Amino acid sequence: MTSFPKDLIHKFTLTPTPFYYYNMELLDHTLQNLRLESDRYSFEVHYALKANANSHILKHINDFDLGADCVSGNEVTRAVETGFNSEKIVFAGVGKSDEEIKTALANNIHSFNCESMQELEVIDQLAGGMNKIAPVALRLNPNVSANTHKYITTGLEENKFGINQWELESIIEKLNSLHHIRLIGLHFHIGSQITDLSAFKSLCIKINEFQQWFSQRHIAIPHLNVGGGLGIDYHDPDGHSIVDFASYFRLFHEFLVVYPGQKVHFELGRAITAQCGSLISKVLYIKKGVNTHFMILDAGMTELIRPALYQAYHKIENITQGSADIQRYDVVGPICESSDCFGKSILMPLTSRGNLIAIRSTGAYGEVMSSNYNLREKVKAYYSDEF
Repeated sequence: MTSFPKDLIHKFTLTPTPFYYYNMELLDHTLQNLRLESDRYSFEVHYALKANANSHILKHINDFDLGADCVSGNEVTRAVETGFNSEKIVFAGVGKSDEEIKTALANNIHSFNCESMQELEVIDQLAGGMNKIAPVALRLNPNVSANTHKYITTGLEENKFGINQWELESIIEKLNSLHHIRLIGLHFHIGSQITDLSAFKSLCIKINEFQQWFSQRHIAIPHLNVGGGLGIDYHDPDGHSIVDFASYFRLFHEFLVVYPGQKVHFELGRAITAQCGSLISKVLYIKKGVNTHFMILDAGMTELIRPALYQAYHKIENITQGSADIQRYDVVGPICESSDCFGKSILMPLTSRGNLIAIRSTGAYGEVMSSNYNLREKVKAYYSDEF
């Protein structure tokens, strides 16, 4: 049983595959719920462009007056071009180049999330050369496990991200000698696709400890940026099309100690856009193997790399076949790599050449991570409000 209406599937059959399809009504409902729950506590939310930097999507998100979380100079530029207020743009990343820093300085962004002593020195030098004062938030490593895939865990001391607690004294001493930097906040981010909310409770407890450290030294911190990482349900995208923003924001309200006058910021990406996107593909061939059948699609890891990169699960649906007969398939793409596989031994209705396949929950880390490997062309995106 597919969640796509028949008239939409008919339009899909007339459209060259593969392509990304975005349900803009679902995106609207997600953003409305996000604003409702975050506004209860006057939390500031920045959309993480790395999840999906499609300009049509960004302009839609900007209608809800979110800020932008960027991890490259080009993302800063894209955010400004699609209407985001530069005073709500934060710029993170462990390896910001000089040109990227200059781009952000020229756009007068809200803050740089800084990750090392040397980065602070470079930003100070570049800001001085442009006769500017750079607002910075120190990205601190809380050494909190996100209980997620090792490739998307970022808050442990063994990760490349952030400043460790034992470095803080020397960092604060250095800040006193940097005259083109203004410390405005602390930044934390422990990972991505986090579905166990207890990880965020542990983060709150650790942030409270850091807050005490700064308070004891009479250092005012106007902004707390707690990052993002809230995960989605990849197994049941229709039953849980919108994440539980209420429980997420309520947890931070209950466990994070916020000092008078402080603003709390979040950086959410996947939780906003993932469920509104699907990758629509066509079956090229059915090939019988020794122990399985191979369903070979015209979409591959060039369109969706998450299964190959993270062994990530995405729900896969045959949206044109109503057969009651069931068959196990390895669902694979055409790329000349054995890792080009979307799922193994998946029970699906009996499938034939030409059937349409929907790979769900691809609105985050799908289109934005696509490539031209094998000299494949980038595929098009279509939107429910224009399709």
